[in-house]
Amino acid sequence: MERIKILWADDEIDLLKPQQIFLEQKGYEVITVTNGYDAIEECSDQKNFDVVFLDESMPGLSGLETLSKIKEQFPQLPVVMITKNEAETIMDEAIGSQISDYLIKPVNPNQILLTLKKIIDNKRLVHTKTSSDYQQEFRQIFMDINSGLNFKEWSEIYKKIIGWELKLDAVNSTDMAEILSTQKAEANTEFSKYIIDHYEDWVNDKVSDIPVMSNTLMRKKVFPNLKDDVPTIVLLLDNLRFDQWKTIQPIITELFRIEEEDTFFSILPTSTQYSRNAIFAGMMPLEIEKRHPQWWKNDVDEGGKNLHESELLDELIKKSFRKDIKSEYIKVTNVAVGKTLQDNMLNYLNNNLTVIVYNFIDMLSHARTEMEVLKELAGDETAYRSLTKSWFIHSPLWAALQKIAGKDVQLIVTTDHGTIRVKNPTKVVGDKETTTNLRYKVGRNLQYEKRDVFELKDPKKGLLPTPNISSTFIFAKNDLFFLYPNNYNHYHNYYKNTFQHGGISLEEVICPIVRLSGK
Repeated sequence: MERIKILWADDEIDLLKPQQIFLEQKGYEVITVTNGYDAIEECSDQKNFDVVFLDESMPGLSGLETLSKIKEQFPQLPVVMITKNEAETIMDEAIGSQISDYLIKPVNPNQILLTLKKIIDNKRLVHTKTSSDYQQEFRQIFMDINSGLNFKEWSEIYKKIIGWELKLDAVNSTDMAEILSTQKAEANTEFSKYIIDHYEDWVNDKVSDIPVMSNTLMRKKVFPNLKDDVPTIVLLLDNLRFDQWKTIQPIITELFRIEEEDTFFSILPTSTQYSRNAIFAGMMPLEIEKRHPQWWKNDVDEGGKNLHESELLDELIKKSFRKDIKSEYIKVTNVAVGKTLQDNMLNYLNNNLTVIVYNFIDMLSHARTEMEVLKELAGDETAYRSLTKSWFIHSPLWAALQKIAGKDVQLIVTTDHGTIRVKNPTKVVGDKETTTNLRYKVGRNLQYEKRDVFELKDPKKGLLPTPNISSTFIFAKNDLFFLYPNNYNHYHNYYKNTFQHGGISLEEVICPIVRLSGK
């Protein structure tokens, strides 16, 4: 077992030599510095300290200032403040800055040992228990995955896997996380088979037990919950996976109470153009094209593909209600519009229904493939969740939601589809009219590995428009992504481990729909 590594910062460190020797004899590794600047530098040098002891009254950079700077970079690193001064205001400030414990000088070696055991052993116990609990549940999840689940059970399995991902994130258990990742890949293999077996029956209403899908989301999960005397705000954060929802849930529930947390299934392709138009039209894409040819654009057509959501929503509201519903549709595509949303948030409480489409997460995931900085920041699911949380806390959106906190309001948080980190390429050949999306393709005379895709040779069976008479849709399964043979290796390296959508996976298809009320 690796030795516990301690950083001790004190301008009188020489006087603490007996305590240092005591700890080293107990098996701890102690690195000492005499000021706050050196303490920050040691932490920044990737020494992976387990705990920091910090003198409160160092000259130059004080202990509290050093604490603040360490916590900026390493919010999870335990810090023990050591002080001569028992002044309440100093310790209140330190505790407010998330110290793990504090000691009063002169420090007793046994007190130090007790503090270390409290901090480190507690961390270890949580880590060990979490890993042990997952090991026990591993076999049950494996058996469930292979037991012929229905759509409700698939949602529960997905939630269970996400729950374990978040727990293992918290204890940084890389070994267990790798096992869980393998198990999720197995789940996606079986889930893809399940979707392929049932999808056409669902969209054509050939069976009675059908999940709520994009085209029925407003009618089944939003409209029935509208109230005459309480304004409803529907917040559609596009590309919000269920795990990302669970990451921002603790922030939102500081101010709002969850009344119902549920899931719906995105239609195929799991991409904004198809799923979000279906949500606001209450129709499948083929029906939208037939009824509103002036509003529907196929992949190869020039121009924006989601420019008529407001009109589609207006029509759906008129068809669904006999009485007048005062509604408003807002789309936020950049920070400036986000600031306007923040400024006007209270005005939206005058509506019966306000629908806000917030595009940031979609932009973030697309940018993930375009910007090297984001490639570094969001290299895996854990980092992607962390980035989502960090963005949300500092976004105009959270500032806007804080404005309506405490009001009598209903908030519904949802999305249009999720996204998956793609890992394995599969070759496809098509003509110049073939679409560029990495997770689905529509085109003529497509050549592909049949085992890697769900194919719709007749798109009408999936209620999808047909750009040409011989058009075929194919959807990538699991974590695959489509590549053309030209420059294959270059694009393989470029797109591997990026977040994409359009295909079939738990992450893309099973989406959150959460109803909350003001506290």
